[in-house]
Amino acid sequence: MTDHARAERRALADLLDTLGPDAPTLCADWTTSDLAAHLVIRESDPLGAAGILLPPLADKTKEHMAGLVGRLGYTGVVDRFRQGPPTWSPARLPVVDRAANTVEFFVHHEDVRRAQPDWTPRDLPNDFENLLWRRVGSAGRMLFRRSAAGVLVARPDGATARVRKGEPTAVLSGRPSEITLYMFGRRGASRAEVGGPPAAVQALAHAPLGV
Repeated sequence: MTDHARAERRALADLLDTLGPDAPTLCADWTTSDLAAHLVIRESDPLGAAGILLPPLADKTKEHMAGLVGRLGYTGVVDRFRQGPPTWSPARLPVVDRAANTVEFFVHHEDVRRAQPDWTPRDLPNDFENLLWRRVGSAGRMLFRRSAAGVLVARPDGATARVRKGEPTAVLSGRPSEITLYMFGRRGASRAEVGGPPAAVQALAHAPLGV
């Protein structure tokens, strides 16, 4: 079975190398340099990473990101990311790496890919789509929690999962990979489709998404 966290890490690192430090991403105003620094800080600098989840500390995280690029240079930061987390990190354990990083690296890989001109969706292996579907079902309850409408997710094979109770209900349909991108706030780049009563569609379109 493919270790998709490791495969996405390698592919993302290769793409970052290819594009260089100034390419756009889907992460607001971040360039590829900013995203590479974020990925390294996230798994190797607990103090610097605090601002990822705690907005009052966001400026401190930015300082750590800039300092990292200043010390290592862009190529060095990408190489550090490619090498994986430090030896003291629990993410060195494959089971922790898969749990913590598979979706994270997939989303950020697509953040880089889909910000470039003429991108096309990847044809992901079935086992990867199935893994993402399981994460949609579990993480979706948190990521859609601020939707004013109920949310039902549906994949092309007919499987469904309710991730937000309530009526009216919006139906978010598509491949699990596309639903994943939508629920992490990449609405404009996702190929998932929203259906259902107009009030539910409108509510989901304006719902704050993500953590």
